[in-house]
Amino acid sequence: MTFEFSVVLQRWDMLLGGLVLTAKLAVITTLTGFLIGTLCAIARRSGGPFLRRAAAVYVESIRNTPFLVQIFVIYFGLSSLGFSFSAIFVAIIALTVNVGAYTAEIMRAGFDSIQKGQWEAGECLGLSPVQLYWHVGLRPAMERVYPSLTSQFILLMLASSVTSQISTEELTAAANFIQSDTYRPFETYIVVAMLYLALSIAMRTSFWALGMALFPRRRRLGTSL
Repeated sequence: MTFEFSVVLQRWDMLLGGLVLTAKLAVITTLTGFLIGTLCAIARRSGGPFLRRAAAVYVESIRNTPFLVQIFVIYFGLSSLGFSFSAIFVAIIALTVNVGAYTAEIMRAGFDSIQKGQWEAGECLGLSPVQLYWHVGLRPAMERVYPSLTSQFILLMLASSVTSQISTEELTAAANFIQSDTYRPFETYIVVAMLYLALSIAMRTSFWALGMALFPRRRRLGTSL
């Protein structure tokens, strides 16, 4: 058996395009998923009965169903309702919905880890619920669950490969096309695996640098991740 990586690397422009799109999906859905997850965590802790139940149903529904099923439900569901969106837009929605549920549980654990006295002190100062979470809860909660958050967001980037099933032209979709064109599946997926590994390392390094900047105490302790 001979290996011919050259025929795969000749399609470097397609691989690069898929890699860039995968990185864009990861960045966009990390931000939107963190926002939705944090809001759901607050709703589950401090919202009214309706908000608590709605957030709980959302989180449990997403965490207990496969991502592939979720993306098909969103993709075909929107089409059935008469909405026509691009595959990239649907991929962003599906990834955001998925990671938002996991982020909600991670952030809820972070909020729960804050001592009750700190919440009470904020209330005694007359802070509104929004101010209380912004000034008292958010940063300490993020600091305590930061390693879990970063791992979840890296898993999100890897899960973006599933969006190739709805024709999103990310890295795995590019690999599928290249291997069908070159008849070199082994070499193709070895190259793509290396690209995913490089992207994972780049994301982990970026999160490490962000943690160093956001959390001075963890920087002093050397535990940003």
